[in-house]
Amino acid sequence: MSAQRANPWGQFPKAKPRRPGPSAPRARGRSPFGSTWWGQAWIEALEQRARLDTNRLPRGRSYARSGAVGELTLDVGQVTALVQGSRAKPYSVVVRVRTFNDDEWKRVMDVFSGEIGHTAALLDGELPVDTAQGVASIGLDLLPGAGEIQPRCSCPDWADPCKHAAAVCYLVADELDRDPFGLLLLRGRSREDVLAALRSRRVGTGTTGRDVVRLKDGGVRARDTWRRTPTALPELPLPPERPGRPSIPLADTATHDVLDVEALRVLASDAAARALELALGATSSGLELTREQDLARWAANLLGPDRHRVGPDVGVLARRAGVTSRTLVRQALAWRAGGAAALMTLDHQLDPGRDGTAEAVSFLGDGAVARRGRVTRGDTQLRLASDGCWYPYRRSSGGWEPDGPGLVLHRLDDDVDETEDQ
Repeated sequence: MSAQRANPWGQFPKAKPRRPGPSAPRARGRSPFGSTWWGQAWIEALEQRARLDTNRLPRGRSYARSGAVGELTLDVGQVTALVQGSRAKPYSVVVRVRTFNDDEWKRVMDVFSGEIGHTAALLDGELPVDTAQGVASIGLDLLPGAGEIQPRCSCPDWADPCKHAAAVCYLVADELDRDPFGLLLLRGRSREDVLAALRSRRVGTGTTGRDVVRLKDGGVRARDTWRRTPTALPELPLPPERPGRPSIPLADTATHDVLDVEALRVLASDAAARALELALGATSSGLELTREQDLARWAANLLGPDRHRVGPDVGVLARRAGVTSRTLVRQALAWRAGGAAALMTLDHQLDPGRDGTAEAVSFLGDGAVARRGRVTRGDTQLRLASDGCWYPYRRSSGGWEPDGPGLVLHRLDDDVDETEDQ
């Protein structure tokens, strides 16, 4: 791919004079066009949004599959190729795409540099799929829309596009499969232009156009460093008020067949939230939790404030975890009440002995019955946990359910002794 200066008004650039020789045909059989997200998005834009002649597109697909199209060249705002038709001399095809003007590119670069995930992926040579959504949020579109594709061919066919130009349009999807940055080139900026502008923004030059300042870092001499007087270390920056939104730079649809991208995004967001909690002083990262404990933690976050209204996300989580929704809701309520210690009270019983249950029996009053670490009176039950708290349960049509945070109960004689000491 080569680059030239883009038209600042976002118009179609003039085709450069070309004298290409005949190039080897490339037959591709019946395989579909566009094997990645970007390639498929180009085909969708070509067939549904660009408003080209739909009667000519099927013939273009056949031409593209037959190997009639020679080597494609993607350039700033245009694609060129030679297409072998019925005549001995191949036809010359130029497909022009509207380029963004300088102001539009400034807004696009604001999107690219606005999220650290986008910036990191682009600097690593990847074009994340969600950059298209980010650009769309500012009223632009990386993919061409109505009137933004103008195919031209040297054949005598009057159709727009003719079958030769339509074949070239389809094979652009293959080019985007190999390098999605070709789409940015068609919009007016090469990969090098975009990456240089991103690097300049990172060092604070503020350059966003094509005339990028090339920074040279001469370094610091070792002897000059040793001569410097040490200064006080700067204060640590305050953590952000909320965790960032992770960006998942997956542009290959083949990867999507293996990974659930949305599920991966949820996991990354959860990791960012836990990292922020650690920065704010939390003592647990959550990495020490067992599978059951982490599942209960996830469910507690999804349950919402109203315990009687279970959202669909809890059902999806239960299905993927291989448990029933009712079981997962009980685990979520227990986790919300007291974390791992309360979760243990669902299926495990401590045996504090008769003396150990006396305070719980006294708390519930007449008629309370103690069985090991569980004390029951009517539809109310207290269960002893390893943290020393008694967790309340209530009886429902489906059994016993957690009913709030743990209680710290003191024995009556302890209160008497404390009073006497005073």
